[in-house]
Amino acid sequence: MADLMHYLKYAVDHTASDILIVAGSPVCAKIDGHIRPVDDDRLLPPQTEELIRQIYEISQRPIAKFLETWDDDFSFSVSGLARFRVNAYRQRGSLAAVIRVVSFDIPDWQKLHIPPQIMELAEVEHGMVLVTGTAGSGKSTTQACIIDRINRTQDKHIITLEDPIEYLHRNKCSIVSQREIAIDTTGYLAALRACLRQAPDVILLGEMRDPETIRTAMTAAETGHTLIATLHTMGAVNTIDRIVDSFPSAQQVQIRFQVAEVLHTVVSQQLLPEINGGLVPAYEIMHMNSAIRSLIRDNKSHQIDNAIASGTREGMISMDQSILALYRDGLITKETALEYAINPEQLRRSLG
Repeated sequence: MADLMHYLKYAVDHTASDILIVAGSPVCAKIDGHIRPVDDDRLLPPQTEELIRQIYEISQRPIAKFLETWDDDFSFSVSGLARFRVNAYRQRGSLAAVIRVVSFDIPDWQKLHIPPQIMELAEVEHGMVLVTGTAGSGKSTTQACIIDRINRTQDKHIITLEDPIEYLHRNKCSIVSQREIAIDTTGYLAALRACLRQAPDVILLGEMRDPETIRTAMTAAETGHTLIATLHTMGAVNTIDRIVDSFPSAQQVQIRFQVAEVLHTVVSQQLLPEINGGLVPAYEIMHMNSAIRSLIRDNKSHQIDNAIASGTREGMISMDQSILALYRDGLITKETALEYAINPEQLRRSLG
């Protein structure tokens, strides 16, 4: 019988980011961005179902709802090993799952190559900070490092709204209230509205999924809170456009003015394969200034990239500038730099 604990221990021992359980292939681990089989035995549907049922038994979560909806997202802990985030689903009539490995401890931001100007976002007193990027780009880890910095250095009430909770924060200088969607509250919008009455100083919002949640988040940022949220977008320009375009056209002028006022910083990130194996992050950082506020209000967001590239003295950096720095530091190859660049031709000229 397939043993789930064997695969969980393998993933932790080999610093895998994910475990993939899908019928028709062996159990696989994603290590440094590459999918590797853990063993040679291809799984049959009864074996994948057995492994999925073991997940629910270990997590002490009822499986009945999953067997009705065929989609489930939750997390659990194994004492002395790690936390795991699970997305269970059905494919080709059989049960499957992807398990994300999450360390018990908040990672060291320096070892993750997170730049100091991102960690300085822990000092933001009010306004909206957005951490953006594609799925699996490390957004949750970046957020966790910022929250941990606040928790270690300031006496705040931090409320996190997550689906599901990944990193656990122990109370240090701050009090951290962590609420999991569908377990501790019915949804993001209800939780966000409620938390405004829970004396928060900092609100971490796992994802802004709909116009009402976005509007309420902006209201929270307007009323003196620091709000840190994520969006599945790449780049500040796409992020701003996504927010504005989620509203009806009649409201978009007003939303642009609101975004221009409440937005503090947009961080976009992606993970690049490192020369010596592993992954290294590249970042775009946009801090708001009067020029960028005017561009947002005037619906000229396409000019923001130029403002970011020229805002080095204000702590800004474009994605391609970040990729160029990684190449010059010997962390990535020229081919990788060009593959992940936003403007490959321009970066090619910079590379010489």
